Amino acid sequence: MAVSLRLGRQGILFGLKLSSFNKCLGLRHPSQAGVRYFFQSPWMFGVSPVKVQMPALSPTMEEGNIVKWLKKEGEAVAAGDALCEIETDKAVVTMESNDDGILAKILMEEGSRNVRLGTLIALMVEEGQDWKQVDIPPPDAAPPSAAPPAGPASVLTSAAPSTSPPPKPVKSGPLRLSPAARHILDTHGVDPKLATPTGPRGLITKEDALNLLKTSPASKALPATVTPAGPDPVPTSAAPPPPPSSRPNIPPLSVPGKPGAPGTFTEIPASNVRRVIAQRLIQSKTTIPHSYASIDCNMAAVMQLRKDLGKEQIKVSVNDFIIKAAAATLKEMPEVNVTWFDDGPHALDSIHISIAVATDKGLITPIIRDAANKGVQEISANAKALAQKARDGKLLPEEYQGGSFSISNLGMFGISGFSAVINPPQACILAVGTSRTELQLNEDDQTVRTQQLMTVTLSSDGRLVDDELASRFLDQFRANLEQPQRMALA
Repeated sequence: MAVSLRLGRQGILFGLKLSSFNKCLGLRHPSQAGVRYFFQSPWMFGVSPVKVQMPALSPTMEEGNIVKWLKKEGEAVAAGDALCEIETDKAVVTMESNDDGILAKILMEEGSRNVRLGTLIALMVEEGQDWKQVDIPPPDAAPPSAAPPAGPASVLTSAAPSTSPPPKPVKSGPLRLSPAARHILDTHGVDPKLATPTGPRGLITKEDALNLLKTSPASKALPATVTPAGPDPVPTSAAPPPPPSSRPNIPPLSVPGKPGAPGTFTEIPASNVRRVIAQRLIQSKTTIPHSYASIDCNMAAVMQLRKDLGKEQIKVSVNDFIIKAAAATLKEMPEVNVTWFDDGPHALDSIHISIAVATDKGLITPIIRDAANKGVQEISANAKALAQKARDGKLLPEEYQGGSFSISNLGMFGISGFSAVINPPQACILAVGTSRTELQLNEDDQTVRTQQLMTVTLSSDGRLVDDELASRFLDQFRANLEQPQRMALA
């Protein structure tokens, strides 16, 4: 009984507190509550959008360029429709919509470059909603900078010394500056010892120099300095020229439309493809122990078979036979058809040959899938179609991802032999040179005959393919290439 009375008294006190809380909110009449909900309605605050973000269209993609929008603002979009064309680190890929609706606002216009993954590029609304009333979210960029005050006060404000403490000088020792950083600091007369290096091994980069100019009191006060009335200022003496033994200054950038001075240069912006190629080459040469082995192959049988197939209107290239021979050899020696990942080697069940194709933006390696189960004629057709799509920038992600073995052929440029860089995580790449005519002495009848020889060099990952295995692979590859009848139309 006592417990029931105590609980009832606590319930009454809770009700009184809740009533007081509602009075503090000003909800004395139902009409006031209706007014509050009216101002929180979507009609006043806009339509809630469906966000369209920059997607990852390849495993190595970190940013992309907006090439072209295929839909306009206010246009209806169905799931699966093409929204825009995005240049990735490999090719130009069409981005498809995942939802039905209306394209309400394009936030990243055509030509936008270096758009990071996850960046908001457009807004959509659901069908039936007013796309013109879409609620545009605030950008996630850096906080907005305060505008300088207008009038004479701006001169006083900018001329006053900055309240932030000056940057601390770097530790004693030899300074290491990039060419761009040296040029910026020399142009503005700023001591490079005040910069805080962030580059590798204490290198002062271009960004470090720009940050120093922003925080340096002298650089801030310089543009807003007002010439006082009175006598003419005394001209300052020019800085003495550096001694002949000192390091020369880096020449400035060349000006477009004007002849450049001796030693000038022009900065060329790197495309996404070029940046990824640089990263992949550095990764390959610094993390993969490369081993190299070369062998000469007699191309007489391949040349004769090509001539015979040409009479039957079957046009195939020497590179098509090389692809087929490599695929057949990988099928006979599956221990070479492996890749290396973080947890170790992975044996592959399928044989996908990557072929290097030169484009205006750099090398790309489209893939001929299941090459061991295709004939030379089908390989030729696939290689031509993929090469054309690669030059046009229309390769799909599945057409250049997942290769198990690469082939790079420079024979058409007259290169006799070279060593290629492995395409990680693959274990090998075959570098093919041009064919050449050599004289050979026949020991049986002591006669001299000519032969067509071609040098191929195998670059192999020493963690997966040792020298003995690489030698046996090249010997078997030569046997398949010198006897193409058994695998030409398999």
